[in-house]
Amino acid sequence: MVDALHFPNPPIVEALLDIKVNLAKEVNLETLASFQDKIKSEFPTRKEKFSWHFDFKINPHNLPESQQPKGGTIGYLFNSPDGKKIVQARLDGFTFNKLKPYTNWESFRNEAKSLWQHYNEIAKPINISRIALRYINRIEIPLPFKDFKEYILTIPEIGPGIPNTLSEFLMRLVIPNTKIEANAIITETIEKVADTSRFLPFILDIDVYKAKLFESSSNSIWIEMEDLRIFKNDIFFRSLTEKAQELFK
Repeated sequence: MVDALHFPNPPIVEALLDIKVNLAKEVNLETLASFQDKIKSEFPTRKEKFSWHFDFKINPHNLPESQQPKGGTIGYLFNSPDGKKIVQARLDGFTFNKLKPYTNWESFRNEAKSLWQHYNEIAKPINISRIALRYINRIEIPLPFKDFKEYILTIPEIGPGIPNTLSEFLMRLVIPNTKIEANAIITETIEKVADTSRFLPFILDIDVYKAKLFESSSNSIWIEMEDLRIFKNDIFFRSLTEKAQELFK
């Protein structure tokens, strides 16, 4: 474990705290719509949350046949007036999204916890099946630079003799943590930039989660959220050089 630092200018563009649940059949969209009653002054805008999936039928003698899309509204998104905070109340769970600026873990967690308690009172989940934290970081690397490893330690390795230049890439790693029985999905990519740009935007997306059954009223999910946060921080700090961390000060 590494010691977490508080940066004046953190690269976090979005933080998400997610709790997946199993609900009773009688809980419906009308139930979830009432979630807004106590938070309307802070989250006045409501939008529907949709989920769609498509099935394909494979016939060895013909082209694949697509079936009619299935799905529809699964819940609601409630937005703050400035659009910087979003709380989701869905038939499969709860999510709190905090967009930049991100201040600190304590205030983020406490607000998410308060909103979750309201969701728990409204939806009365049978149980919780999964908890997760996701942090999306946008790191502006000064141009030019010779090697990504001046800044980023978790990075694709290019074989000898291949031109050591990347115009785009997408890397996804899934890393288990057996000590806390959790997993991390690390996704990295770069955004395209103009020739005159002075920075290369590097995206470091860290999604840590634990699939486990909890009682809906259990406080242990918040204890285990702390474990997920430590796991996330370890990945973040061990993926960056000191030179990269200087960019956030």
